[in-house]
Amino acid sequence: MLTFEHLKSQVSAGEIDTVLVCMVDMQGRLMGKRFHAGHFLAGAWEETHCCNYLLATDLEMGTPDGYASTSWERGYGDYVMKPDLSTLRPVPWLEGTAMVMCDVLDHHTHEEVPHAPRSILKRQVNRLKAMGYDAMCATELEFFLFEKSFDQIRKEGFRELEPISGYNEDYHILQTTKEEHVMRPIRNHLWNAGIPVENSKGEAETGQEELNIKYASAMDTAEYHSIAKNAVKEIAWQHGHAVTFLPKWHHEKVGSSSHVHQSLWADGVPVFFDEKDPLGMSDVMKSYMAGLLKYAADYTCFMAPYINSYKRFMKGTFAPTRIIWSVDNRTAGFRLCGDGTKAIRVECRIPGSDMNPYLAMAGMLAAGIAGIEEELELQPPSQGDVYQGETGMIPGNLSAARHALHGSAMLRTAMGNEVVDHYVRAAEVEIEEFERVVTDWEIARGFERA
Repeated sequence: MLTFEHLKSQVSAGEIDTVLVCMVDMQGRLMGKRFHAGHFLAGAWEETHCCNYLLATDLEMGTPDGYASTSWERGYGDYVMKPDLSTLRPVPWLEGTAMVMCDVLDHHTHEEVPHAPRSILKRQVNRLKAMGYDAMCATELEFFLFEKSFDQIRKEGFRELEPISGYNEDYHILQTTKEEHVMRPIRNHLWNAGIPVENSKGEAETGQEELNIKYASAMDTAEYHSIAKNAVKEIAWQHGHAVTFLPKWHHEKVGSSSHVHQSLWADGVPVFFDEKDPLGMSDVMKSYMAGLLKYAADYTCFMAPYINSYKRFMKGTFAPTRIIWSVDNRTAGFRLCGDGTKAIRVECRIPGSDMNPYLAMAGMLAAGIAGIEEELELQPPSQGDVYQGETGMIPGNLSAARHALHGSAMLRTAMGNEVVDHYVRAAEVEIEEFERVVTDWEIARGFERA
């Protein structure tokens, strides 16, 4: 990490000449400006501006209608990007570059914009702090690495995609050795940027990778995740390869997830642990987990935000289909990890690699808080193959998840009507765009035979 004074000295020494001033958009991407370091130090460190459409776009950076916060009628004005200097860090994979993350503020009031992802997560973290708890999280980030570059794949119409390996490389040292020209700089550059990378590994498919970063506070974890995702794309591009965080890029391949581990702490002590409990679960943890289960459908939109997200939820693929918890069972939507130890935690296995970590974790924390406040009782754990059974199902498509989000009284209380309605509209935009497109599948299936 960099202090502001350290940045000044590096700029004076000619070691840094560019500062990336970044916010996180609705899709979890880094957006912002590249400042000459001299100008950043002269005044831009206090604030800069961006168009407020950045928090009302789709993946294509279109300007869909229907958002209350901004529109053509309202003129698409400015937001303030307020650098959080505690997030200053070097960007070792880009020459002479540093980065800072920003809060997004209203231009007139200088209050945080409520539907900005950073604001949404911060609100839930602060609710927990008021209860005496600190939220600790980690994300497991999965993605696919391909032989060709982004430009080659795009020019070829995203067809005949070839992963960098030809077989399942889960934990496979030989195959991942062949990929070290990409994965080694990813690990080392992120480490040198102040992101505590633990490891990378091959995942359970051809060309599939997993990057694991150390458990940290919820805000730090969301920041690590967002920066790492951007870095993976940039470093792969530098080496002539493409990566995708699309959860399901081929119907015959397993999908990519981003499991979220979480627990609550107080004064440096894990409050989920109770040595007297058979599984080591405290009453706080049980109520928290009960909240995660009760409200899982409500926040699924934040864990699976696109049409493609739901193609991943298939039995027999290690992706969950049911709202259920179990002890160290990878077929469950919620897995108890570290039972009987101080490392006890819950792993939510529902989110895909396309999630916005700020939104997904905010939804989970809000549900956990509701569980504690309502003193919910946790049902007994399920056993065996939990793809089978009579339990509640994870919403099967974006339309169902959008409906659950719209009707969530819990999230409207936790986040505010404005925030919920904003992301309901984001889901509607994705659905509307998909429904007007004719797919290759439809043509191949019905061109002659319909």
